[in-house]
This record gives sequence, structure tokens and C-alpha cells, in this order.
Amino acid sequence: MLLSTVELFLPIVLAITLLYLLSMNMDNAFHFNNDAVQSLLLEMGQQRTTKSLFDLVVSKLSQFKHISLVRIWLKAKGDVCSECLVADECYDKNSCLHLVASAGKSIYNDSEDWSRINGAHKRFPLGARKVGHIAATGEPVVVPSIEEDSKWIAHPEWAKKEGIKGFAGQPMLFQGEVLGVLAVFTLSELTPQVLDVLRIIANHAASTLANAEAFEKISQLKKQLEGENEFLRKELSNTSSYGRFIGKSAALQHVFKQIELVAATDANVLILGESGTGKELVAREVHARSQRKNKPLIKVNCASISRELFASEFFGHTRGAFTGAVSHREGLFAAAHTGTLFLDEIGEIPIEYQAQLLRVLQEREYQRVGEEQTRTVDTRIIAATNKNLHLEIEKGNFREDLYFRLNVFPIVVPPLRERPEDIEPLANYFLARCLENMNRPSRQFSSEHIQQLMEYRWPGNVRELQNIVERFAISSNAESNHLELPNASGALQEKNASSDVSHNHERLFTEQEVKQLQIENTKRALERCNWKIYGPNGAAELLGIKATTLATRIKKYNLAK
Repeated sequence: MLLSTVELFLPIVLAITLLYLLSMNMDNAFHFNNDAVQSLLLEMGQQRTTKSLFDLVVSKLSQFKHISLVRIWLKAKGDVCSECLVADECYDKNSCLHLVASAGKSIYNDSEDWSRINGAHKRFPLGARKVGHIAATGEPVVVPSIEEDSKWIAHPEWAKKEGIKGFAGQPMLFQGEVLGVLAVFTLSELTPQVLDVLRIIANHAASTLANAEAFEKISQLKKQLEGENEFLRKELSNTSSYGRFIGKSAALQHVFKQIELVAATDANVLILGESGTGKELVAREVHARSQRKNKPLIKVNCASISRELFASEFFGHTRGAFTGAVSHREGLFAAAHTGTLFLDEIGEIPIEYQAQLLRVLQEREYQRVGEEQTRTVDTRIIAATNKNLHLEIEKGNFREDLYFRLNVFPIVVPPLRERPEDIEPLANYFLARCLENMNRPSRQFSSEHIQQLMEYRWPGNVRELQNIVERFAISSNAESNHLELPNASGALQEKNASSDVSHNHERLFTEQEVKQLQIENTKRALERCNWKIYGPNGAAELLGIKATTLATRIKKYNLAK
């Protein structure tokens, strides 16, 4: 919020007027102390947050001898309409007055807490009761003597018990708009001079409130920008060497159509596919074609976040929230506000934290660790996984309601072996990029090389292809033309594409190679049976071994789907 010169000097004008009023001779029982009010005005102007401003005003005013209770309400969006005690008097249904600060002390019961802001008067509809009337009309309500005029007092017996003599409610006006209401209950009757001072304090509070809100907004934007920059720097360092889709297969064209369909909406997207198929690239394309394309795309690998730091990483934390929290931190959702949050490997989120994520997706609200304030967020979610989430739900590792919330629009990225037409253009693209980065002459793969690549099964998909091409680019030169592909054991095999020489002599395997062959053979059997171990058509039956033996082998080699 940019303030004009007049607005900037308004507090000075108010202070001068206030000093004039204070300098007037007051013989009444209740008058403000000159030095105390000057100190309050100066401190108000130094506040940079709304909370600190409100707490300062009510605490300082409540310290005056003849003031019993001070409260501040602010106009805000209605939030607890279903439990509001005066809901039947509310005609707006959109906004109301929120109690944001309270201070005072009972002379009848020392144990009463008058600083609570969640009591019976925490909300007032506009126009209802004296406080709502002030906000709706912009006019003050003053009861100089409650004994003579008690129509504005909801609980006269309370006022009598506490010795309350007067009430003054002042609208907090800024640029002609009512921002809230400042109300005081006094132990002595009110005079015109005291009311003038309260009016100036209320207007000064409104002016300072506008400044504080502007500072808070600037601080919020600064933190968000810092968070975006941090994540963007990480993204730049981790960006894949390819920046767009390469290929012409029908399977890839189908993915393009799905991206075009969903990109323009705000629907959640779940990207499914094996590791290395390019799920992150699909997420980037969805974001780039969306209305949020000029906002941040924040990526997080859910498998890399420890259980202890899950809430802090996603939602942020306040200083001192836990050991090691030496400063405030914005989380992933705050950094992705108005943009897109890409949750890679969503199936790795611990089951005990999935409810927190579900709440954000449903309510668009979250709380930072160590903070009670509820924050709202506007973020599009794109999730990705190489796991079978249906199977994870059956195992109790993934919440079904979270799955349905994420799976609004699924996109299945086909493995490279199911789109062999894309292997040649991908291989030549990666090769050109690698040679360019190494300042080597450009070249393309020969037909023999392409045949080798087409015959390979590509368990690592596009990522594996990229690695093999990079290795070829590094090792190849004018005298060498070898393309290395992993064999069944996972070890690299070297084949000379320019030579048809075959080696017919039998080869011996080392113990390590035999072990690796057993691992690869077991994994292929498990994948063929969709990791079914026991019973008919299970992997144990396919391998010709007992199911218990297979289970032991899986545990021994730490095999996982």
C-alpha cells in the first residue's frame, strides 16, 4: 500500500491536535496523562505488525487509572457463522467484526481473564449491538454515564458489579473506510475532552494499521520471493539436460493430448509411470501451459524428506518450534502459493502425515509448526509416482481418500520399450547435446547402433538411455566406435558396431556375476507376476522354488518394487 504525503504526515497532525487537547485545563476526574499518551502515539507509529499494534494499544490504555476494559475489533470475513452467538442478528453473512485484542482487569474477580479474544464477544455482525452499530454507521457510540443511559449496555448488572460508569466506542477510520472499532469501559464518567483524545487515538491506530498491513504484505512477499529463489536455484542445478519432449510415437502423442486437456484447468493431476519415463517433464509441461505459468513451479521429492521434518518442510515453522529451529521458515506450500507444487514420488509420504496433506488439499488451509494461526494457500497440486497406489492402499501404506483427491486427472507415461519409435530421435538428441557441451564435432548414431538400442529392453527408460548416450559421447573418438549396453547381469557389455566378429568360446562367471544374475532373474520373475509371490502364477512357481525361499531371497537382496 503506497501512502500519499498527506497520509504520511497525518500522525504528526493528530499528535499536535492531541497535545493541544491535553494542554487544556481539565478538572474532571478522568483525564489522560500527557506524557503517557505521547509515548503511546510514538510507539504506535513504530509498529510493523498488526498484532503488535493492537496489543500495544489495549495494554497501554488499560493501564490508565480510570479505564477498566479496552477492546479492538476488526472488520474481516465471516468464519465461524455456525457457532456465532449472535448469528440471528447477522444480515451480511460475508463479513463481521473480529475481536483481535483485549486488556483490562476485573475489580470483582481477580481470576477473570479479560485478555481472552475467544469468548462470547469474539464476533459481532455489522449493525448488531453497539459495536456492530459503530462499524456499520462509522459513527461513535458514547455513553457518558451508564447510570443515566444504559440502552447501549447489554449487561447492566455486569457494569454495576464492576463499577463501570462510562462507555466509548470509536470507529477506526482510514480514508473514509471503517477498519474496526476501539471500545473502552471506564470507571468514571466521560468528558468531551476525553472523547476527543480517544477519537484521535482510534484514527491514529487506523492509520498505523494501514501501514502495518502494508509492511506485513511486503514482508510476506519478500519471504515468498526468497523461498522461490531458493527453490529455483535448486531447480536450475538439478534441471535435466532435456527441456522438452522428443518423439513421435502414438503413445507420446496421447500424453500430449492429455496435457492439453488438463493444463488449462486447476484440477489436480496424478502422473503415473516407471522410473525414468519423464514424469517430471510432464509436470513441467502441464504447468507451462496453465494459467499459473508465470508463477512458481516448486518440486519436492517426497522420498528425500525425513519423517521428523515432514511438517516443517511442507508447512514451515516458527523460531523455537523445535530444537534447531533458529529462525522462521516458509514451507513448500507458502513458496508455491498461486503457483504449482509438484510432489514427486508421492507414494513415499509416511502414512501418518498423509492426513495433513489431505487437509491442505481439501480446505486450502494449513498451520506452520509452532504456530496456531491458520494460513490459506492457493496452490495447484501435481503428483507423480512409480508405485501401484491401489496395491499400497490394500497394504495400508496409502490413504484411499488422499488417492482420490490426487487422482482427479491421471496421466500414464508409457515406458520407453512401449514406444520404440522414439528411441532413435531421443538418442540422437542426447548425443548432439553431449557433443556440443564437450565442444566435439557433431555426429549421429549409425544404423548398427540404432539396432542395438532398439533391441534393448530399457528397464531404466529415458534416463538410462541418456546415461548410455553420455557415456558413448565421452568414450568415443575417431578410432573408437563402441556402444556399451548392460547385459542380463547389469554389467556393461561392449559391442563393436563396425565389426561382426563373434566370440564362440565359453565364458566363466565369477561368484559376483552369478549373484547378480540371480538378482536380475528374480526381479524379472517378480515383475512378470506383478510381485505376486505365493500361489498359482506366482513368482515362486515361475522360478521353481518354494515361496519361503523366494521371500528369504527378496529380504536378503533387499529387493523392492
